[in-house]
Amino acid sequence: MRKLIAFDDETLAALTQLGRDRMATIQDLADEAFADLLKKHSVPIDLKDALRKSAGITRAPPKKKKA
Repeated sequence: MRKLIAFDDETLAALTQLGRDRMATIQDLADEAFADLLKKHSVPIDLKDALRKSAGITRAPPKKKKA
């Protein structure tokens, strides 16, 4: 689904430069920003995150080191 988002000239210039520096598109930057915002507010991003949240799992268990 497409949505229009308006940026002021200075913000668009800063995002464009950041995209060039990181070799990313504005879409890549927006995806990262919205994922971070959802994570900050504990909103699951996908089904996997929703299942973890409903099961009360906050993170994956640590992997055991081989001796």
